[in-house]
Amino acid sequence: MDHSIFEYSQLFILVFLAGFIDSIAGGGGLIQIPALIFFAPQAPLAMILGTNKVSSVFGTAFAMVQYARKTAVDWKAVMPGAISAFILSFIGAKAVTLISNDFLKPLVLVLLVVMAIYTFINKDFGSVARHRLGHGRQMAYGLVLGGAIGLYDGFFGPGTGSFLMFMFISIYGYDFLHASAASKIINVATNIAAIIFFGIAGCVYWKLGLVMAVFNVAGSYAGSKMAIDKGNKFIRIVFLVVLAAIIARLAYVSYVK
Repeated sequence: MDHSIFEYSQLFILVFLAGFIDSIAGGGGLIQIPALIFFAPQAPLAMILGTNKVSSVFGTAFAMVQYARKTAVDWKAVMPGAISAFILSFIGAKAVTLISNDFLKPLVLVLLVVMAIYTFINKDFGSVARHRLGHGRQMAYGLVLGGAIGLYDGFFGPGTGSFLMFMFISIYGYDFLHASAASKIINVATNIAAIIFFGIAGCVYWKLGLVMAVFNVAGSYAGSKMAIDKGNKFIRIVFLVVLAAIIARLAYVSYVK
């Protein structure tokens, strides 16, 4: 790609910001995908999405490790959802090449608005961990809901991290910090599945994606460290801001643009 140092600098700054935001509350794609489209406007959308996944999977994996080192992660509860999400994310990525996903936009918009209102009204939501489900029910919910969110991530995508966090808080009883940690594990699984699909299809700018990954990891380090240091109240604020941004973006793309 023939771009100036200034254009590369702009892209990498936005990639750092995407990693920072995504490591705290999800929603990094809201920044990184438009940045890639602006950087390479002639590139096919599949190339944009594939390159985005290559970059973001490293940042998400790094955040996952950071959270796992500083918080207690219940791997037995999370892994069934991660496996289910991996399989169905691959299927979703394949389906998007065959079926239009436009019908999902109104439904996702409504769900995000409901999540934002619920989180805003319930001040204690995610502030402390509640009584958690037994391992049997955690596995069942993980397989079903993790799979559904994985399918959604492969097929459409916006707000995946936020949906995962909401699931772990509202159903599993996690606080924001532990929900953010658990959501990263499933996000890594869905990203890997998408990379396999896009890689096989030849829809990745590998060199650009790997350089972007360096800046995404740097942002992820800064964001996850801040989230761990500042705790649930800080993550809740960022979560609400991310939800509002995704809602605004979806509404603009669906009904204004």
